Amino acid sequence: MIYSTTETIPGKEITEIVGVVTGNVVQSKHIGRDIMAGLKSIVGGEIRGYTEMLTDARDVAIQRLAESAREKGADAVIGIRFTTSSIMDGSSEIMVFGTAVKLGT
Repeated sequence: MIYSTTETIPGKEITEIVGVVTGNVVQSKHIGRDIMAGLKSIVGGEIRGYTEMLTDARDVAIQRLAESAREKGADAVIGIRFTTSSIMDGSSEIMVFGTAVKLGT
């Protein structure tokens, strides 16, 4: 599955727009990460545990986006964008969305 933030795929012709597809995941904080984050907030710097958590969540959201596109018979997803929002204290949602398309040669 090809997915891109651009509106076209170089060297490919978009033959059909299948529709909008999404993928999302709601991720909660982990007590161990919270303890390390609290310590890190005292001295400053990157909180690697949270960076890794959000990277993993983004990867899951992309997998779900691609799965949704495949189910609709698409070859690619163009114009993908990410959003994030707080669901409740201690958890957030990462959503990715884009336009599923079929490609020619």
